[in-house]
Amino acid sequence: MLKLHEKSRDDTAALMADIGRRARAAARPLAVATAERKHAALIAMAQAILRRERDILDTNAIDIRNGGESGLSAASMDRLKLDPARIRTMAAGIREIAELRDPVGDVIAEWDRPNGLHIERVRTPLGVVGVIYESRPNVTADAGALCLKAGNPVILRGGSDSLNSSAAIHACLVEGLKAAKLPEDAIQLVPTADRAAVGEMLKGLSGNIDVIIPRGGKNLVERVQNEARVPVFAHLEGICHLYIDRSAKLEMAVRIAVNAKMRRTGVCGAAETLLVDRAVASTHLVPILDALRAAGCEIHADAEVLKVFADAKPASDADWVTEYLDSIIAVKLVDGVVGAIDHIENFSSHHTEAIVAEDADAVERFFNEIDSAILLHNASTQFADGGEFGMGAEIGIATGKMHARGPVGVEQLTSFKYRVRGTGQVRP
Repeated sequence: MLKLHEKSRDDTAALMADIGRRARAAARPLAVATAERKHAALIAMAQAILRRERDILDTNAIDIRNGGESGLSAASMDRLKLDPARIRTMAAGIREIAELRDPVGDVIAEWDRPNGLHIERVRTPLGVVGVIYESRPNVTADAGALCLKAGNPVILRGGSDSLNSSAAIHACLVEGLKAAKLPEDAIQLVPTADRAAVGEMLKGLSGNIDVIIPRGGKNLVERVQNEARVPVFAHLEGICHLYIDRSAKLEMAVRIAVNAKMRRTGVCGAAETLLVDRAVASTHLVPILDALRAAGCEIHADAEVLKVFADAKPASDADWVTEYLDSIIAVKLVDGVVGAIDHIENFSSHHTEAIVAEDADAVERFFNEIDSAILLHNASTQFADGGEFGMGAEIGIATGKMHARGPVGVEQLTSFKYRVRGTGQVRP
């Protein structure tokens, strides 16, 4: 069990300042580390996680017990819980990151000027990344591995509910760094539950943090966006929509709707609103809702839906802007793809939206007119995940429009610089 640091506010500030200095000191050697050395570190991390499975599960059991006693929600408990399958997935994700192309040093573009200058735009690490997250101990592995691959030191501040699990996972990451002879301070876990540590990170640790990534509930993300003095990659909520078009195949629509809502209700890519084309209300609506109900989903329906599906609760205005993270879905009839687009643009958090349709024109209009980070056709919203995108893992889904959008993976954790090569040119 992790022994937490019991500190005063001044002690916490001093602790965080030291963590920031050590992270900055690790930045230069990590930025120039070879792809081979980073690969070796990641493989050693994955091996350590599998080898220490029992330790990780034992510490997670402590967090689960504490979470139950403190009244964590069902969604938070699901995010917190680890089992052998999730640990294997964690290790596999690190291995997948290891096999990705190293982005550092990639020439993104190059061109020659009439005066003979040769210009290159080249990927570089972002710098020191601060990640603040709740409940999910697997973020410790995902964030640590992704930042390492991109050449960035990372400061991890997990929630107090997952500190024991995160500490066990972090020990595996440090083991990998040691094995590859990389700076141990390249991946640091804040060893205190004191919320003042978050405030210190948001101030930037005296210029030692270059970007903050929050991964958690709306309250956490709002605090980060309101208080951070450094750039932030964030999304507030995952109010994700699934639209069933008049051209949708019924069997496919049923299968996708159940998976999008019920596979894991506590993830940000879970569908929260189901929109059905009014033209197929008589053929598609009831079978889809019957399947959702059979899977244990509670239906909150608009007045039109209630007329044909009485086993539902009346939807309120709040339902269209609620991220349930639970076995609940809001359902509404709309006038085709235009009605779906209008509803989504009014109520979406710009995270993930999906359309089930065979009409290519409807699909293209949906893709062209909706401004969300991820759009899917004939696929579940639960594919909104960096691992499913082939990124190995993700730190989160960014819904802003600056720098990173959608799954934040290795490439999104880089910036760029220009290299200009001349032969003695001077500017007239």
